[in-house]
Amino acid sequence: MFKLITHNRNKYLEMKKIIPSLEMLDMEYPEIQADTIEEVIDFALDHLGERIEGDFIIDDSGLFIHELNDFPGVYSAYIFKTLGNEGILKLLEGVDRRDATFKTVIGLRYKGENFKFIGVCYGKISREARGKYGFRYDPIFIREGYSRT
Repeated sequence: MFKLITHNRNKYLEMKKIIPSLEMLDMEYPEIQADTIEEVIDFALDHLGERIEGDFIIDDSGLFIHELNDFPGVYSAYIFKTLGNEGILKLLEGVDRRDATFKTVIGLRYKGENFKFIGVCYGKISREARGKYGFRYDPIFIREGYSRT
């Protein structure tokens, strides 16, 4: 049985559809300031691995806007809280190239070993926030091959 370490109940419910026996564990742990999401996950796996019995899953994600030197990147959660989507759109005013990457790293602690799985979604930033559904940057991210956020 796996535990998902998260504060986000919706994330838990989404993952539970894939892993029906998944349990949610809402706990605080330090998140280091690092250059990559992979480093954040590596630290969290080691830190939590010393404190949690059994197998668990954690994840972290980031939006990387190429014209902004991959900002907000590893700081995506904090930047969303402080600037929001409107702040990101303001930073991109007058910018034609709006290519972006959304990256998720899932960390798995299984039988005392650490594993990482990386998912990348390519796209671009819209010129305005659109849509009523989604989470964080969804209203401004247009996935490659699509015309809607």
